[in-house]
Amino acid sequence: MTAAATKRSDPEDRTLADGVLDDLVQMAFAVTAVLTRVGATHNLSLTLLRLLGILRGRRPKMAQLADHLGLEKSTVSGLVDRAEARGLVERSASPEDGRAVCVGLTSKGRRLARIVEGEVAAALTSATGELTTQDQKQIHAVFSRLLGQASARMDL
Repeated sequence: MTAAATKRSDPEDRTLADGVLDDLVQMAFAVTAVLTRVGATHNLSLTLLRLLGILRGRRPKMAQLADHLGLEKSTVSGLVDRAEARGLVERSASPEDGRAVCVGLTSKGRRLARIVEGEVAAALTSATGELTTQDQKQIHAVFSRLLGQASARMDL
């Protein structure tokens, strides 16, 4: 990130590109703060919170989970161990490959994921509540494009 993008200055002093990058980073920080705060109320680290979010409706193999989280398999194994000890996730043999292990949410994990999702939604909705429907549609369209491009480039 350029020096201009890392400091907050008068919008007229920034180029449009630097302003967009700065705003995107600031928004990421704001969302991360919400996720961290909500996670902390449930004794969940940000990484464990991400794990619960990823596993909603999915049962990925451990290797896929490691790729998605951007972590080493051994790190994910420890993360899954801790979540399993809390009764939030369970491991099972992959139906396609008996040597591979899949991870999924338990009923306790699904309940907690729903609670956390509701709390995050409430916190973020309070921040976006004054946006018009048109503003929301535009933001959704832009974010969808950005996420699609990021996924293609960073294998998210």
